[in-house]
Amino acid sequence: MSDLRELRYEPKAIEPKWQQVWADERTWEVSNEDDGREAYYVLEMLPYPSGEPHMGHLKNYALGDAVAHFNRRNGKRVLHPMGYDAFGLPAENNAIKTGVHPRDATAASIASFQRQFREWGISIDWTREFGTHEPRYYRWTQWLFLQLFERGLAYKRDGSVNWDPVEETVLANEQVIDGRGERSGALVEIRQLEQWYFRITDYADRLLDDLDTIQWPEHVKTMQRHWIGRSVGAHVVFHNAELGKDYEVFTTRPDTLFGATFFVMSPEHPDVLALAEGTEHEQAVRDYVRHALLESNEERGAADKAKTGVPLGRTVINPVNGEAIPMFVADYVLMEYGTGAIMAVPAHDERDFGFAQVHGLPIRQVIASAPGAEDELPFSSDGVLVNSDARFDGRPNREALEEIVGWLDGDGKGRRAINYRLRDWLVSRQRYWGCPIPIVYCEQHGAVAVPADQLPVELPDVTDYKPRGRSPLAAVEEWVATTCPECGGPARRETDTMDTFVDSSWYFLRYTDANNDSAPWAREVADGWMPVDQYIGGVEHAILHLLYARFFTKAFHDIGLLSADEPFQALFTQGMITRDGAKMSKSKGNVIAPSSYVDRYGADTARCYILFIGPPDQDADWSDEGVEGVHRFLARLWRLGVEVGRGPADSPAAGDFVNDADAALTRKAHWAIDKVTNDMGARFAFNTAISAVMELVNESYRHRDQASPEVLRFAAATGASLIFPFAPHTASEVYEQATGQRVWEQPWPVADPAMLVADTFELVAQVNGKVRERLTAPADASKEQLEELARNAPNVQAHLDGKQVVKVIVVPGKLVNIVVR
Repeated sequence: MSDLRELRYEPKAIEPKWQQVWADERTWEVSNEDDGREAYYVLEMLPYPSGEPHMGHLKNYALGDAVAHFNRRNGKRVLHPMGYDAFGLPAENNAIKTGVHPRDATAASIASFQRQFREWGISIDWTREFGTHEPRYYRWTQWLFLQLFERGLAYKRDGSVNWDPVEETVLANEQVIDGRGERSGALVEIRQLEQWYFRITDYADRLLDDLDTIQWPEHVKTMQRHWIGRSVGAHVVFHNAELGKDYEVFTTRPDTLFGATFFVMSPEHPDVLALAEGTEHEQAVRDYVRHALLESNEERGAADKAKTGVPLGRTVINPVNGEAIPMFVADYVLMEYGTGAIMAVPAHDERDFGFAQVHGLPIRQVIASAPGAEDELPFSSDGVLVNSDARFDGRPNREALEEIVGWLDGDGKGRRAINYRLRDWLVSRQRYWGCPIPIVYCEQHGAVAVPADQLPVELPDVTDYKPRGRSPLAAVEEWVATTCPECGGPARRETDTMDTFVDSSWYFLRYTDANNDSAPWAREVADGWMPVDQYIGGVEHAILHLLYARFFTKAFHDIGLLSADEPFQALFTQGMITRDGAKMSKSKGNVIAPSSYVDRYGADTARCYILFIGPPDQDADWSDEGVEGVHRFLARLWRLGVEVGRGPADSPAAGDFVNDADAALTRKAHWAIDKVTNDMGARFAFNTAISAVMELVNESYRHRDQASPEVLRFAAATGASLIFPFAPHTASEVYEQATGQRVWEQPWPVADPAMLVADTFELVAQVNGKVRERLTAPADASKEQLEELARNAPNVQAHLDGKQVVKVIVVPGKLVNIVVR
């Protein structure tokens, strides 16, 4: 054959050609009609249209596209849509930074995403595309909000909220990381404001228990379990006589109540300042609270941190023994768990023990390893009760626990309880660029829902959208002033907008019926697709987006809008792309734009490399040399496709081989089919799947001068067919060159089991780890026979001459390595 290197691989000619074919023929559009094929819904998390796409986007959508192609060619009716999470702080902050209106900045960013998705050849059903900022979408966000409002799942109340002083808006608990705003990094302040919430806590048990029904990575499930934080114990009432107030604590250890010698409140507790007011400690408490709020939860909870705190100058009554015990504020108590107050039992809790030692407080042991034992404190093991009530002393502490709770319950001083770390979802935002909350306020009727036929409540155009501690919408008087739907009297609109996570908590449902003008979706249509079969995205959304989407789906199921009660049956979390071992960021100057590599090497090279670089669930470091290597591989495959010429590309049957080269190459092709199928179908081992196709191409070049044209064409067509999910343009070109057919219209290849059982294999013979010969060896040869075969090879003998053999390593089915000195 001629020198294949003379043929030039031109992605800039190949890729637009096939993109145009797919666009003209609307290849990737899918009907909601049941045509007898199994429905399969694959979805990547929708992007924030803020700026340009980055390498994380390329990896995310290349992953999803590979899954979509594999399932289409395995006979399924595949839904693979696209949209944009366009409302919220990322888009608004970008607009504030650039001086361009959020709507214009968002439109420009979306246009860039659209262009690059098409240049990457992502197989999207574009008929279902939308942005969450479009009135045709957020009309239904508002409608769904009202469904929750009507059922008491959306409500407004006054309470302590997280205030981001940089973003100038409230944040949900999940958006505060170690005391700082998730996006701004600013230290969060605690304020008392009236805000809108979703009652996600009503679903705590189901959100926790149903994790066992879905195929998610265990580390993501663990993160959600921790965030929901279910604990079984008791609520116990401690009474403050001076103010006449009861304070509840949640404890999992009511058996230690007799050892509670002081009472501690979190700096964020709403009553802390009121309790200290008028006492000699008032100023000290104010100063302490201010300082504590500057620390992260991680710093405050550190085991080796000195246990600081300030007396409140008040006492509460321990309900089991009537003792008045002092009250303190201390930073090691966090508001996010329990009630924000604890009973302190220093003899049996390490943190309480440290605090008691610093502040000279009583330490009373109430559980001992045995009666009269002198245990080292704090003692955290089970044992018998001591120094408690006569009816309990001497009994195993766990045995007495339930009786103590029952005794408190009978006296109205406590009760059995289940506590959750999870708090209701705070959804109000004092920002402009978000979905308006469809509520008006009337003096006569209070909060009134906007009627469905008046939706959407459209976001007005404003020129000044910078945050100032309240929503910029409050200044748009002609928009705020309205009439009450109940009485027709004057009313005022709610000026807060919704958290952007509301928009992204149901978008996957809208995709199923994206052009429905009479409902967010028709139930029968959504039921035909839901739940999403395979969801793909970053682990950073494990708590926020994924938890909220699960809550919404369960709520809509209960309302009767949906059969599914979980949104995503299977989840895959992708690893990050790094540069020189570091996370890409503009400040580090190591950001790589996908467009620069697509322009230079083509989209197929960029897509293939980003999935070949390593296991896709792990972080991987970008290498320009690696990109070059993948480009060379695709060029070799393309040249092979051109060289073999068009014709039949069927696999010969076992026993019909013309020569050994045909046998070896045919078996290698079937091996590759089997390997890629298993790597893609059973697991996301895309890197090893691509590597298998590389092996097949290498084998084709090795046998190209001996193999028959038909077998070489079969190998080239098989390589193209298998690489199609990763490099669809090149694969389409090669497959058409070799067979005259369109690869995406062909079923996924199936390996012949008979071809996977070889009579012989290629034995690699090495001397000191260097390959000296490649030999054909019987598949059933013993280790001794393989060693003899290797030793007798001429080039091996030449490297053994005059050397002492130290040892021989035989790997059956693969190699023999002779170590000499």
